Amino acid sequence: MPRTYRVAVIGRTRRGDYGHGLDVVWRQISNVMFVAVASDDANGVAAAQKRLGAKNAYADYREMLKKERPEIVSVAPRWLDQHRDMVLACAEAGAHVFLEKPMCRNLVEADEMVAACEKHHVKLAIAHQTRYSPRLARVKELIAAGQIGEVLEMRGRGKEDSRVGGQDLMVLGTHIFDLMRFLAGDARWCYARVGVLGKDRAAPAVKADIRQGGEAMGLVAGDHITAQYGFDKGMVGYFASQKATRRPGEPDRFHLTVYGSRGVIQVATGSLPAAYFLADPGWFAGRSRAAWQEITSAGLGKPEPLKDGGLGQGNVWIVQDLIEAIEKDRQPRGSVYDARGALEMIMAVYESHRLRAAVDLPLKNRRHPLELM
Repeated sequence: MPRTYRVAVIGRTRRGDYGHGLDVVWRQISNVMFVAVASDDANGVAAAQKRLGAKNAYADYREMLKKERPEIVSVAPRWLDQHRDMVLACAEAGAHVFLEKPMCRNLVEADEMVAACEKHHVKLAIAHQTRYSPRLARVKELIAAGQIGEVLEMRGRGKEDSRVGGQDLMVLGTHIFDLMRFLAGDARWCYARVGVLGKDRAAPAVKADIRQGGEAMGLVAGDHITAQYGFDKGMVGYFASQKATRRPGEPDRFHLTVYGSRGVIQVATGSLPAAYFLADPGWFAGRSRAAWQEITSAGLGKPEPLKDGGLGQGNVWIVQDLIEAIEKDRQPRGSVYDARGALEMIMAVYESHRLRAAVDLPLKNRRHPLELM
């Protein structure tokens, strides 16, 4: 018989709520017992208890951890200001964690979270759902098999909506950077500029342009961000987010394009993201007349056998893998180290801008670079 795990959820009503379904995912997992939910809002926690069918509800998550002793906890709030404290409390209580992305506000907090997980021997899985997609697995296999030849560069952008610039970098960039790291490994250096777009050009962001981002994410800056990353074997990655590049109703450019010496692969985000391959060494389909071929969970050009379950399906795959990681004493496929790796690529943008130079990764400066401007 499979082991049954005691599961709890930490939320914050109206301050990040319960994330992108990090609470309700447990209703789809058979070998768990939903013991409690915590939120510091009385009405919110009562509604969550009813929605989730939790046995108990708490205003204080620390009290919940002490009394209920859950083995796995969803740290669900989208707001980032309590991620560090909540994860440290879970680790100290010996509870494994499913954490909403991004990881936290800065690398000081991230390092503390990593150290706590290591000290108390707990696993943390970050909610980068695309990493768990079987379509992304096929993309990685195609690249490894040489389908696009030698990988030369990767290009990604944020959603460039109302959060354009620094907030886009943090909230959506974390997904793009996780995809880059999944496909190419750790970035070794970063060179970036953070600008404020004027009538004719983007002026470099200065101290007066620094502001508090939404969702309690800490300091952000700029509405015109360009970043370049160096990976092994000379491969380069790019990320950008720029104000006023989309009209209302137009599709976004929130995806990653991987360019190789023999072809191109494009992949979006999600549990079954759009993914396509172009067999064109010149990357110019209009000239070569090459046709884009869909990549499904079954492989290149094959019908998709799976139903798209959206974020909910992605969360199911994450917690199933987290449970397996606990039982086999391995790291989750999207671990605390992967969460920190994506955040480090974000912080590298600001550190490079602050120093007006390329910076090596891992960063020597662990403080938020905007604090030092």
